[in-house]
Amino acid sequence: MNIFQPIGSVFLSFLATVGRLAMFTISGVSHCLRPPFYLRIVGRQMIEIGYYSLPVVGLTAIFAGMVLALQSYTGFARFSAEGAIANVVVLSITRELGPVLAGLMVAGRIGASMAAEIGTMRVTEQVDALTTLSTNPMKYLVAPRLIAGLTMMPLLVLIADVIGVFGGYIVAVYKLGFNPSNYLQNTWNFLQADDVISGLVKASVFGFIITLMGCYHGYNSRGGAQGVGAATTNAVVSASILILSSDYFLTEIFFAK
Repeated sequence: MNIFQPIGSVFLSFLATVGRLAMFTISGVSHCLRPPFYLRIVGRQMIEIGYYSLPVVGLTAIFAGMVLALQSYTGFARFSAEGAIANVVVLSITRELGPVLAGLMVAGRIGASMAAEIGTMRVTEQVDALTTLSTNPMKYLVAPRLIAGLTMMPLLVLIADVIGVFGGYIVAVYKLGFNPSNYLQNTWNFLQADDVISGLVKASVFGFIITLMGCYHGYNSRGGAQGVGAATTNAVVSASILILSSDYFLTEIFFAK
């Protein structure tokens, strides 16, 4: 029976981790809904997540749109269906590429930053000092970040959608020789509200996942500088995996027939 001991140990460790994460999530969400609310911290986190993430999200979106238009033209030219490039670009950007790429970029930037910041506070006993000063660490550190992630990611993705479609327009018009008015008309005619709304809902979920993973791994980090480094890595990896996996299930909910 000793050969089953490692398997059982891994399984029990996985269940314990899931349980801790579930309790952390419930506690964080409950603090988001109950006063007091630290509005100044929420505003600071909104600026950090939204405004300072705009350059990397914008660059990612515009090059994604440009590459998508170029690759679509290469494939559709074989079937004389070049006119569908505008449809493919706007559909792919609003449904999938905008939310997913923005989520991954923000996870690498914000998730790591939150895990490092809260992890450093944990190992230097600043979190314990907050408790000593009668300030709930979950209310002060976690809840503002969750609120900011939920509210700012849809705005980032909406901007990324516009920039990504514009990147496809640049390549289609100035490199592939498309008529500008026809391209814009095809884009507008094919665009539906459900496509944009589904992308924004995904963005809210991704924003929650990113901030939750950053706060969770930072809050539970141990072992000094090495523990903070491990928490930062785990936050980015776990957030990226959860973004990609949840993207499938959300797509199944919205578009499965």
